Amino acid sequence: MRLFSSAIAVIAGAMIGTAALADDLVVGVSWSNFQEERWKTDEAAIKSALAAAGAKYVSADAQSSSAKQLSDVESLIAQGVDALIILAQDAQAIGPAVQAAADEGIPVVGYDRLIDDPRAFYLTFDNVEVGRMQAREVLKAAPKGDYVMIKGSPTDPNADFLRGGQQEVLQAAIDAGDIKIVGEAYTDGWLPANAQRNMEQILTANDNKVDAVVASNDGTAGGVVAALTAQGMEGIPVSGQDGDHAALNRVAKGTQTVSVWKDARDLGRAAGEIAVAMAKGAKMSEIDGAVQWTSPSGKTLWAKFLKPVPITRDNLSVVVDAGWISKDALCQGVTNGPAPCN
Repeated sequence: MRLFSSAIAVIAGAMIGTAALADDLVVGVSWSNFQEERWKTDEAAIKSALAAAGAKYVSADAQSSSAKQLSDVESLIAQGVDALIILAQDAQAIGPAVQAAADEGIPVVGYDRLIDDPRAFYLTFDNVEVGRMQAREVLKAAPKGDYVMIKGSPTDPNADFLRGGQQEVLQAAIDAGDIKIVGEAYTDGWLPANAQRNMEQILTANDNKVDAVVASNDGTAGGVVAALTAQGMEGIPVSGQDGDHAALNRVAKGTQTVSVWKDARDLGRAAGEIAVAMAKGAKMSEIDGAVQWTSPSGKTLWAKFLKPVPITRDNLSVVVDAGWISKDALCQGVTNGPAPCN
């Protein structure tokens, strides 16, 4: 099917010129799952960017299954896509999908999660810096005490990038004996229920003697806060990321300390634009803002890193002013809260 589509494209190009073919581009997006709030925002931004370029959007949801994601990518290739955007469920298992795309000459954008393959352009926020931001805000709120580290999914390289950034910030306080890490756990699938279960077990093991929690995203932070609330411990410092509406509301209420905001609209728009450019033949090195980056395994990839913003009680107006969340949604249930909820 791919060869047939390519042949048609060559004939059409000879007749009407390659510029007109931009309207015929199809970009396929393989999502790991749609269980987290933020992916719908990413999707809307990708769709908008593709529409602006006259390209068509098709997608598949792997529903947290790495095996299904491989078959999803095969299906998208069979549909004749000209570029792929892949949010990898499992960084190790996604390899055959990249190979299948390469065999057909289809460019790949590794979306938000590392695909450790030079044939995939890596687009994400600076996740090590996200980890640093999380730890800085929690350490500021709790400069001494017993800490718990709730990490992301063990199959997602971002989990370790975040953890590395967190450790950079916390190391001096650990060395000084000011803080002690009394519990640490990965969160399978980034699922809030798994984070809550992990946090419950850590609280039990430590007789509830926990002073702060560095949670790696807003979903896991939600699970952590639920576990803390059940023990009457809500309000101790907890970090997160993504700017989920529920998390920003928790920041306004004081049950979450920080949500590092990665404006998914910017990431989605960039992904759509990069996919279209590569589908038209642009080299990875020609992508605006592209840099060469060495992955933890030592491979050299082309990548683009967007800048995150930590959102705390001190700057909640930023997300309202940006149109990310309405004041009503942010301030629901908040009394005598910070601006703009006061």
